[in-house]
Amino acid sequence: MSDTQEQKRGWFGRLTQGLTRSSAQMTQSVVEVFTKVRLDQDALDRLEDLLIEADLGPQAAGRVAEAFGKARFGREASENEIRESLAEAIAAELAPHEGRFDPLIGPKPYVVLFVGVNGSGKTTTLGKIAAELKGRGAKVLIAAGDTFRAAAIEQLKVWGERAGVPVIAKHIGADASGLAYEALERAKAEDYDVLLVDTAGRLQNKAALMDELAKVVRVLKKLDPSAPHETLLVLDATVGRNALSQVEAFERAAGVTGVVMTKLDGTARGGVLVPVAEASAAPIKLIGVGEGVQDLQPFQASRFARSLVGLDRE
Repeated sequence: MSDTQEQKRGWFGRLTQGLTRSSAQMTQSVVEVFTKVRLDQDALDRLEDLLIEADLGPQAAGRVAEAFGKARFGREASENEIRESLAEAIAAELAPHEGRFDPLIGPKPYVVLFVGVNGSGKTTTLGKIAAELKGRGAKVLIAAGDTFRAAAIEQLKVWGERAGVPVIAKHIGADASGLAYEALERAKAEDYDVLLVDTAGRLQNKAALMDELAKVVRVLKKLDPSAPHETLLVLDATVGRNALSQVEAFERAAGVTGVVMTKLDGTARGGVLVPVAEASAAPIKLIGVGEGVQDLQPFQASRFARSLVGLDRE
C-alpha cells in the first residue's frame, strides 16, 4: 500500500472515530431493532423516525428507509448487513452533492472567499487549506478580511507563520472590501497562485454582514470579473439543523460554490450533512474531523456514509 493510500485509510479511520457519536445515535437503535427481525412496514416506519431524530430530515429519512426496505424487506439481517444497507442508502442521497475543490487547476491568482458565521471553523479551515496548498508547492497569499475580530486576524497570522504564507491584515474595523482589493492587487502583481480571503461572520447584524459580503464580491470583480473563483461556506456540524438557515442566507449574499462541514468529530448529529447537501445549490467539497491539517479532506459520499454508520474503522 502506498503512503498516500495509508494516509487516506488512516484518515477515514479517524473520520469513523470522529463520527462515533453520530454513528452511535443513528445506527445503534437501528441495529438493536432490526437485527434478526423480519422487516415489515411497521419496522420501516420506526426506522424513518430514528433517521429523522438523527437530523437527516423527513424527506431524506423517508427515501433512505424506503431504499433500506427494498434491500431487506421480509428478511432477517445481521448487524453488518444492516449497516451496509444503511450506508448504501445514505450514500445514494449524498452522491449527487459531492464536489471537488482544487484551486491549483484554475486561473491565477485563484481567489477563494470564505464565508460563514463566527465560530463555524471558517478561519481554521482557511489556515488548513493554506498549509496544504503551500505543501503542494503553491504560492499562497492570505487576506485577513474578518476585520471585526482581533482573534481571527491573530489566528490567521499564526497559520501563516506555520505554513510560511504571507498574511495581509489591517487594524480592527478596517474596510474589508478595501483589504480584499489590495490583496488581489498584490496577488496579481507578485504572481501568486492562490489568494485566500477570510470574511466576517456576525449574524447578529445579518443585513449589514450580507451587504458587506456582497461589497467584497463586487470589489474583487473590479480587478478580475471572474473572481472570486470559489466561495466556500463553512458550516459547524454541531449546530445541527440550524445550519440550514445559514445556507440560505449566505447563498443569497455571496454566491456560494461549495460547502465545508467542520467539527464532525464533536457532534452526535452528523446526519445533518444530508439535509444541508439537499438544501444547498452548491456541492459539499470538504469535511473536517479534527484540528490537524490532515483532518480536512475532500468529501466522498460513500466513505462518509460508511463512517457515519460505524463501518471502515480500520
